[in-house]
This record gives sequence, C-alpha cells and structure tokens, in this order.
Amino acid sequence: MNSNHISPKSLPTKEERHKLFGSVEPGPKNKPVEKEKMADLQNLQKDFLFELDAVGITNVKHPILIHSKAEPKVQTSIASFTFTSSIKQSSKGTNMSRFMEQLATYSKNGFHVEFSVLKEFTRELADRLGQSDATVEFTFPWFYERKGPSTGITGLNHADLTIKVSYDETKGYQIRVGMSVLVTTLCPCSKEISEYSAHNQRGNVTMEVTLSDSFDDTEDWKYALLEAAESNASSRLHPILKRPDEKMVTEEAYENPRFVEDMARLVAADLYELPFVKGFSVTCQNEESIHMHDAIATIRYDI
Repeated sequence: MNSNHISPKSLPTKEERHKLFGSVEPGPKNKPVEKEKMADLQNLQKDFLFELDAVGITNVKHPILIHSKAEPKVQTSIASFTFTSSIKQSSKGTNMSRFMEQLATYSKNGFHVEFSVLKEFTRELADRLGQSDATVEFTFPWFYERKGPSTGITGLNHADLTIKVSYDETKGYQIRVGMSVLVTTLCPCSKEISEYSAHNQRGNVTMEVTLSDSFDDTEDWKYALLEAAESNASSRLHPILKRPDEKMVTEEAYENPRFVEDMARLVAADLYELPFVKGFSVTCQNEESIHMHDAIATIRYDI
C-alpha cells in the first residue's frame, strides 16, 4: 500500500464514470415488447431428428421444510434441484420459465418434503409444460440429534440425502431415495494379527432405494436408512464426545470389527427386510488409515 499522502480530489459523476469504463447510450429498439408478438423459437414444430430423454434446469438452490422421526422433527434445509421432462422429436425445446413458476407456486407456504406433495408437484409440472412426464430430483443435508453414549450430551450430525420423483401419464410414479452417511469401521484383520490394538477408519455408506408403490408419508425412510447404515458399523459418529463417551465408542468399535465387504452385506440385509423397499444399491467406501488408497464394496439388488 502506498503510504504517500493522497490529496482529496473531485470525482466525475457516476454516469460519467460508467461512460469512462465503457457504458454507452441505449440504441434503437424495434422488436416487439408484447409477449404475444414476440418470436417463440422453443415452440417451433418440425422434425428435430431425435426425442430428448430429459430437458430442464439444474443447480437450483431453494429452501425446503423437512419432517423427521428423529430430532429435530421439523427443520429447514437448502436443496439443490433438477427439474426435467422429455421432449418429443417434433418439439424444438421446452419452456424453461415454467419450471421455476411451478417451484414458486409450491413455495408460497414452504416447500414441504413429503411424497404426497412431490407426486402432485410432478404431475402438475407435466401439465404446465404440456408434456406427458416430469421429474424432480434434489439433494440436501438432513440433520439429526446424536447423544453421547455415556454422558447423553447432544449435538447434531448430518447425512446427505437425495430424492427423485418421476411422473409418467402411462407408467405412473417412481420414487427413488438415497442417503450418504459417515460411520466408523475397525479392521478385523488388524485386530486379529496385532498384539495391542487395531486400526480403524471412517467409512462412507451410500444407499439408493426404490420405494414401493404403497409407500406413504407415515413412514420415515430417512431414519430407516440411517439405522441400516449406522447399526451395522463398528461404531457411530458423534458430534460431542467426553472421555466416558470416547471409552464406550472405541470399545464398541473393537467389539464389532467390520471389513468394507461386511458393511455392504449387512446394510443390504437390513434394506432387504424393509417392507417399503422394491430394490436398492449399497456402496461402502473406507478411507483407509494405514494405506494411501480407499477400500470399496458395492451390492445391487432388485426384489
């Protein structure tokens, strides 16, 4: 920074400053300003070579309202949305603004993450677009309360969730949900061969589930998927651990060693037994603490 004294000076007006940096006066405008007189290229009807599977908008950030079995039972989060529909070969494009109009309509009283709402949303979106189908997909962090196992001191953990709801006027609805949650795993091999201890690592359990047609909002799929992942780990993660808690957590991990293969199979078994699950995939990935690489295992099953 120049430490020399700078004398006060009189600046040009803001308009003059803008001109100094390239702003120019508006030119003549001859095209119509009334919507009904404007060209609508997206609605042209010709043979445009191919049908498009999905057209729409993505990376839409918007607040949502989440209801949960776990505390906090009502919470606000920020979701990243993708809205799409298919486009026939005879149509040039879609009306992008209608996606955001639909979101704005449903957000007047808060965008509630309930499947009854999402089904209605996609069906009405298809009608608004003049298409036979529509899909809404979004990801968001979901927070849940976690108590220290000994002290009971509470804090908030979170998992990353995905919801995809598709509507087709012939096929009806399809709902897929997903969760990515962190856990602790302790290496069974290390425990077996070591004199003193065993190494552990942080594991990421990612589940994708197709829900049954009879599923409704009375069941909390979030809590069910969370329990499928955490209950099969060596131990759960905690936001706050005092020494008595840490003793219990590390001992629990030592008592429940898990390979990444073990985790994938155990989580899959829990998902298989859930009555509202039609099919699923499970991916478990461990950030190894004594290797430069990660370990990974995946299972896919259609019931």
